[in-house]
Amino acid sequence: MSKMSSLLSVVVLCFTLFFNIVNGSQDKKVLNLAVLPTAGSSSLDIAWKPVAKYLEKELDIKVNLKFVNDYAALVSGMQYKHIDIVYFGPESYVQAAQRANAIALVKELNESGIAGYHSIIITKKSSNITSIEQLRGKTWAFTDPNSTSGTLVPSIYLKKIGINPQQYFSKVIYSGSHEASILSVKAGRLDGASTNDLDFKRGIGKGWKEEDFNIIWTSDLIVGAPIAARKDLPQDLLISLQKAFINLKDENILKNLKNKGFIEAKDSDYDPIRELIKNKGK
Repeated sequence: MSKMSSLLSVVVLCFTLFFNIVNGSQDKKVLNLAVLPTAGSSSLDIAWKPVAKYLEKELDIKVNLKFVNDYAALVSGMQYKHIDIVYFGPESYVQAAQRANAIALVKELNESGIAGYHSIIITKKSSNITSIEQLRGKTWAFTDPNSTSGTLVPSIYLKKIGINPQQYFSKVIYSGSHEASILSVKAGRLDGASTNDLDFKRGIGKGWKEEDFNIIWTSDLIVGAPIAARKDLPQDLLISLQKAFINLKDENILKNLKNKGFIEAKDSDYDPIRELIKNKGK
């Protein structure tokens, strides 16, 4: 082989490698976006299908929307590469970063434009239960075992004030979702439950009214829920995904999501959640 041919081969190889790196997202034909069903399936369709369509347009890649039943399944789905992008809660993101090679791209802004939300404890208005003390001996629900606002943060709070839920309440269950907890309290099947202000507000006028409930405790601000992706996706695709979410300004989409959009997130934003997990003894 002549020197000119060898040089040409090297140039072609380098160009091919460069092209593959720059256009890495072309290797990915379909993206699987997964969301936990915190509300009814019809509400989720209205909120998240337009997001999937928006991403398809921005990235020129097919986006499949999946509703997964619990946080553990979200983490496992990403770990085994069945899911590429997930709208996590903060605690489930921490687990996914450890077990499933997840990286936070953006975090959610609440309706006030703040990158955070609050855990709350609710009771039924007509029960006249307006304090934790009045919940002694009553029925209680956390949400998902891996929920930040529905389990982790209220568990830390109860521990701090000297309450062992299994001893303090007559019955303790995991409802499975924020919506299930809220509706169960509204129907009188549960006396008290922990949830969060974002999901509570999302259901007002649909599944319940604000005046149906007492909010008897509100936590400090919790860092906004992240949208995370598998770190092993092409780097240019991760950058494009992050930009797409940051640039999502469509008022109709944000109205259905019940938020003010997204801002850049870093993994270190969730270090306070890691500390809470340690404090809980996990």
